[in-house]
Amino acid sequence: MPERRMFSRVVYLTAATITQNEQSWSSSVLDLSLKGALLATPEDWTEGNHADYIVTFQLHDSDIEITMEALLVSERDDFLRFQIDHIDIDSASHLKRLVELNVGNDDLLHRELGQLTDLKDIV
Repeated sequence: MPERRMFSRVVYLTAATITQNEQSWSSSVLDLSLKGALLATPEDWTEGNHADYIVTFQLHDSDIEITMEALLVSERDDFLRFQIDHIDIDSASHLKRLVELNVGNDDLLHRELGQLTDLKDIV
């Protein structure tokens, strides 16, 4: 089966918090891309709606926190797949740098950044 992903994923394991309204769950980031994140399903997970989640996590060995508003795209087995709906400029810069360091290919990164811009124009 051909690869359909438009964005490279990087493995990044760290603790995360998922919030929606007044509910909050502890989870773990498993991998990231410029467009979304894969998280472990929390043990006490109770699905709300698929919109308006906030996912936050801290970069290793730093006080930098990445915060993103995300849509729950799918729940499968022990995984939650989120699509970034909105991310502030500081978090986006840190996420870009994290992906850049782990992808190791500047041309690929710039192509993906261009695709992000193109997608925003469509929506």
